[in-house]
Amino acid sequence: MFSLSLWVTTVGLLVFNANNRVQALDNGVARLPILGYNGYNAFQCNYDEDLLVTIAKQLKSLGLQAAGYNYVNIDDCYAERNRTASGDILEDQVRFKNGMVKLNQQIHALGFKTGIYSDSGWFTCGGFPGSYQNEVRDATTFAKWGFDYLKYDNCAIPYDSITREGTVGRYQRMSDALVQVGKTFNKSIVFSLCEWGWSQVWLWGAAMGHSWRTTGDISPQWDSLAAIINFNSFITQATDFGGRNDLDMVQIGNGGLTLDEAKAHFTAWALMKSPLIIGTNLSAITSDILNIFANKEILAINQDPVVGKSISPFRWGINPDWTSNSTHPAQYWSGPTQHGTVFMLLNTLNQPATMSFNLTESPFIRAGRTYSVRDLWAHTDNGTAIRTFTAKNMPPHGVVALLLKDSGDEPGGLFPACSVWWQCTDKNGTHVGG
Repeated sequence: MFSLSLWVTTVGLLVFNANNRVQALDNGVARLPILGYNGYNAFQCNYDEDLLVTIAKQLKSLGLQAAGYNYVNIDDCYAERNRTASGDILEDQVRFKNGMVKLNQQIHALGFKTGIYSDSGWFTCGGFPGSYQNEVRDATTFAKWGFDYLKYDNCAIPYDSITREGTVGRYQRMSDALVQVGKTFNKSIVFSLCEWGWSQVWLWGAAMGHSWRTTGDISPQWDSLAAIINFNSFITQATDFGGRNDLDMVQIGNGGLTLDEAKAHFTAWALMKSPLIIGTNLSAITSDILNIFANKEILAINQDPVVGKSISPFRWGINPDWTSNSTHPAQYWSGPTQHGTVFMLLNTLNQPATMSFNLTESPFIRAGRTYSVRDLWAHTDNGTAIRTFTAKNMPPHGVVALLLKDSGDEPGGLFPACSVWWQCTDKNGTHVGG
């Protein structure tokens, strides 16, 4: 169980970090979460230059580029097993026979940016050359090839007697290299730290990168989603403009999830301001899945140019306050946006449920006011909420996403005089609650 004392200590550190972070890579890119595509979970190592160009064209034809997905990222396995005689990473000479430069030119011509992958150890997780002790060399290669984004993994770590530093130091080496190379080539590269959270990367990632993985790899199963949501519910303070918790790829459309679970998955990732990197085989995408990826009202909150903060829990559902439950994460969430307060209600139960809350449980709601209700999945205006909101018969592992906008004073004569009735007191000291 996640203890209260540990949570308080962690939050204290996060507040300090958020107020004092040094943006070593505050280089004008990734102010907002990255939206894009990475085919590793769909294709593993079975991809080549033709498939990547096809994917870019699919993103365009499906309308996903227009929705904001503008990165096409390469993951592990793109390189030859050995460096060249001069020490450079070399692209696979069969699968990328025309070279990375031409591939980037093709994809850039379609209006996309591109991403590449490497590792802070001797080798990548797939056994290809890592970048340890070759950080500047490899950053230079990636810039020459034309890439705009680097996902940096955490496999094949050198012996302590060689590094004489921890994970922070190994990631700082590449961060510094990207800064150096960026000045040389007048090119800013997004730096995505795939560190898995083992060294509390949410406390230090903002000092050197734009996003940081907080957990291990995702799988398209509810238990995996619930565990990731639960863990990240305790560290939402780490996310803001220019740096954010990365909840891993969006695993919708690869099987394993119901449609309701897929909506919950996408809603949680988007409203927690995670990067949204599609990991689906686009050739098999259904209209229902496409509509999830392209939900403009949800995406608008993920890409809010005014508010960079994640939503956070205001009530923990079936859990005792501030305790961790990897199968039943927090159910009641809210956060500010430029247009109002967004709410996420998450039914973590295995059966339908009715969920209800007092509006002022969210710190972003004013007492004594009414709020118009916009359903961000139904795309409907659902009247006015006064003091409370109830979502009836939510499906198992389902989600409700709402945008509430202040619509004026609540009507007079309501009883009790306070929405939080047990705290309601007249100025003469008389308790006037229900």
